[in-house]
Amino acid sequence: MNRKTIGLFVLSAMIWACSPEKSGEKEEVEEVVEVVADNTLTEEEKALGWMLLFDGEDPAGWRAFNGKEFPEGWTVEDGALKALGTGGDIGGDIVFAPMDFEQFELEFTWKIAPGGNSGVFYHVVEDPKYKAPYETGPEYQVIDQLGFESPLEDWQSIASDYAMYPGDVEGVVRPAGEWNESKIIFRNDGASYWLNGKKTLEFVPYSEDWTTRRNSGKWDAFPDYAIAKRGLISLQDHGSEAWFKNIKIRPL
Repeated sequence: MNRKTIGLFVLSAMIWACSPEKSGEKEEVEEVVEVVADNTLTEEEKALGWMLLFDGEDPAGWRAFNGKEFPEGWTVEDGALKALGTGGDIGGDIVFAPMDFEQFELEFTWKIAPGGNSGVFYHVVEDPKYKAPYETGPEYQVIDQLGFESPLEDWQSIASDYAMYPGDVEGVVRPAGEWNESKIIFRNDGASYWLNGKKTLEFVPYSEDWTTRRNSGKWDAFPDYAIAKRGLISLQDHGSEAWFKNIKIRPL
């Protein structure tokens, strides 16, 4: 899980001075740019409490929801956890089992197949009475916003808090097959979702507004949705290929 620096490139820029005194002179400026590998942490990140949930090679710690093994419907491909698209509304999802989290900052890089649909869940609870992570855990929506086969409601759209808070993603949506950078910051006094550097939404968990949305009818069939205030991180296979890497979390 150590972050490996894969290169330091020194860029030399020849800049002509603009002042009359230095007219005709050249100044050489060296800029050092650190390039780091996927699925790694810098020393600064480690000092801040970040931890990797996947090292790019070994899916250790990940297993099927309510299961014991890493399922056949997932694989490791080019440094990413890949959902093969064999799942559905029920079955196919995986959880990071060694630890649960309450307040946290989670970052992940992802891409989706054309027309695809997936998600990242948190505060997931495992129990035989639950058939899928979405019965208990809130979802950061991962979807092909531009190419999904049917029109999307705002609460179904990319980087939304699914069926709770719609996300404002104007200007940051990328086509299917391109990598995206996402972030979830969850504190009991305020939470936010991010996509490609833009904050898409924010809300106050367990507030009056949150409770009204939670009890609006969408979750009537799942009475334990978002009741738990801590739980597991989960990745969804919802019937389409999806890739996840650079999955890191910092407890708050």
